[in-house]
Amino acid sequence: NHTRPDISFAVAQCARYTHSPKLQHEQALERIGRYLKATADKGLLLRPDHTRPLDIDCYVDADFAGLYGYEQPHDPSSVKSRTGFVLCVSNCPVVWASKLQHLIATSTTEAEYNALSDAMREVIPLQELQEFLGKTIGYDKKIISKIKVTVHEDNAACLKLATLPPGQFTPRTKFYSVKVHWFRSKLNKQRQVVKIDTALQRADILTKALSTDPYEKIRLQLCGW
Repeated sequence: NHTRPDISFAVAQCARYTHSPKLQHEQALERIGRYLKATADKGLLLRPDHTRPLDIDCYVDADFAGLYGYEQPHDPSSVKSRTGFVLCVSNCPVVWASKLQHLIATSTTEAEYNALSDAMREVIPLQELQEFLGKTIGYDKKIISKIKVTVHEDNAACLKLATLPPGQFTPRTKFYSVKVHWFRSKLNKQRQVVKIDTALQRADILTKALSTDPYEKIRLQLCGW
């Protein structure tokens, strides 16, 4: 949980069947075990970006109904989307998550927006903690005021919705108001949601099973090896 974001998705999937495991889950655990054995000397290589020592980057993604067609269709969980996000301080990952969403999203936009809202629940407290610690150790107020938070989102519709002024919404997203629109009032010049290319989305590794090349590319970006 604390040193291997590269296996978070696989472990989260297996953990769902703790109380009723089958042979395929045993095989999945063996595969994870072989992977860990082969990479026993690996972990997180923290290489801070000294040009942005206090900045926070959040990469957030969602897999819309990604289990449907692979699990039993009568199981309600098979149509749930998965949230994945990773928070990096000075380009070093410090918080990450891979989990099924509690509500059933009915569109890609809704799944992505739910994931973004969940990620913001971690981003804002982290920034506030960072500002508090900065004041405690004597950082200049000008330095603290320049701390920048960038949330990287690869879904265009979700990005458009997130950057609307507080109180505005599209006709199809009016029902989001109470539960997930809350973070828009927290956005400002120091805390922004920006577009990122899907190929550069680090949170992909937390939402779905990837083929070898993209998996290793993201693992290098996150873990440093």
